[in-house]
Amino acid sequence: MTLRLRELTDDERSEVGRITRSHTLGAAFVRRAQIVVHAMSGLKAEEIASRMDLCGNTVHHWINRFNARGLKGLEEDVRTGRPPTYSAEQRSAVITAALTRPTELGLPFACWTLDRLVAYLSDQGIAMRRSRISEIFIHEGLKWRHDETWFGERVDPDFAKKRGSSSTSTRRRRPAA
Repeated sequence: MTLRLRELTDDERSEVGRITRSHTLGAAFVRRAQIVVHAMSGLKAEEIASRMDLCGNTVHHWINRFNARGLKGLEEDVRTGRPPTYSAEQRSAVITAALTRPTELGLPFACWTLDRLVAYLSDQGIAMRRSRISEIFIHEGLKWRHDETWFGERVDPDFAKKRGSSSTSTRRRRPAA
């Protein structure tokens, strides 16, 4: 049986084209739009599957969904699953801790890392993995900043004292004559 893509509106054509050129949308969503673009150009499902290194059933599935639902058919369905393991209070504690400077909590460092946050929360009775903390941040619209380096006064205010004088193993340059 030959699967045909239904006739698209001009808005659908332009939106599907925009999605396929996106560098910010999810890769799977862009790939599904590419399936539709290939079908718009007249390729058969088997040809699309071969070109995109997909299973023929996958191509049939997404073309059928697009035919039935339009652009909404390219989006993932919400999946049911296990309810969140952590209470609203625990999620709130994660966000509050992350937004508080560690020094204000009496901790010996100036910046959070995910590992430090996991350890701190564990001490507070909240056993949570790094991945779950990241999910909570994403859900709340927060972004984790990676601005900490492995050394320096910003990370450790006493760094210069601890470091000591510069190494004597490097020869000094002679002044230019």
